[in-house]
Amino acid sequence: MTSTSPHRDVRAELESLTTEAFRPELSDIDQLPTLEIARLMNGEDATVPTAVAQRLPEIAAAIDAVAERMARGGRLVYAGAGTAGRLGVLDASECPPTFNTDPSQVVGVIAGGPEAMVTSVEGAEDSGELARRDLDGLGLTPVDTVVGVSASGRTPYAVGAVEHARQLGALTVGLACNADSALAAAAEHGIEIVVGPELVTGSTRLKAGTAQKLVLNMLSTITMIRLGKTYGNLMVDVRASNEKLRARSRRIVALATGAPDDEIEAALAATDGEVKSAILAILTGVDGPTAARLLEESGGHLRAALAAARG
Repeated sequence: MTSTSPHRDVRAELESLTTEAFRPELSDIDQLPTLEIARLMNGEDATVPTAVAQRLPEIAAAIDAVAERMARGGRLVYAGAGTAGRLGVLDASECPPTFNTDPSQVVGVIAGGPEAMVTSVEGAEDSGELARRDLDGLGLTPVDTVVGVSASGRTPYAVGAVEHARQLGALTVGLACNADSALAAAAEHGIEIVVGPELVTGSTRLKAGTAQKLVLNMLSTITMIRLGKTYGNLMVDVRASNEKLRARSRRIVALATGAPDDEIEAALAATDGEVKSAILAILTGVDGPTAARLLEESGGHLRAALAAARG
């Protein structure tokens, strides 16, 4: 009687994945001039947006579902291991300065915890139980969304996170880079961006990572647009936490209103630096407290507040 080695099982599974496929035509890449390698890599990267474009309907459906939950107070949680987990943490960390979200509204959890952002944590990605514990630590609720991210679509941490979140009634999205993945199958919204074999065999920080970054950009950015975090294409909820962002705040108010600098400075001073309120005050003539009230009543949507102020 023979037994199958677990390592052999994993190896066979990896060999079946498009992202892990070996490309013999690139077997001499290390002998090519640097410029030629760069051209090859750039050509590979250029195929990623096309792969993403093929899944735009699925991406849009997921975004609408996420926005609906977040409008009711839900959170957006990314869960992944390795590169996928780091990309989720990165996207989450950029939401507060860009959209003035509370740090608890968009969260990234990575297998192995914060240490895994810079070092490999042995075995963390293989634990679905670890994902369940991490989500339980967040106190997940049915209005939250969990996005599992995994290039292979088979990572136990990402799959376990989605399965557990779904059991708790949360919205689930599975983002993978292989077709017919366990991750997409486990989620209500499966998004599979098939980018093909990597330039360096199995190095899914390359095309797969780029595809994941593009999709995560869409998920967070378009969700925030739907939630009224922009006015047109202006970041009116930007948090002026440093001099560059303070200058950007003034520029955004100028672009939205066409007002002179002295009027912009006065409006920002009267609204405690809140860009949305300053724009509303300039365009309608209301004072700072009234602008704040109108925005609160409109759920933070500047266009709705403008319509209310104009009667």
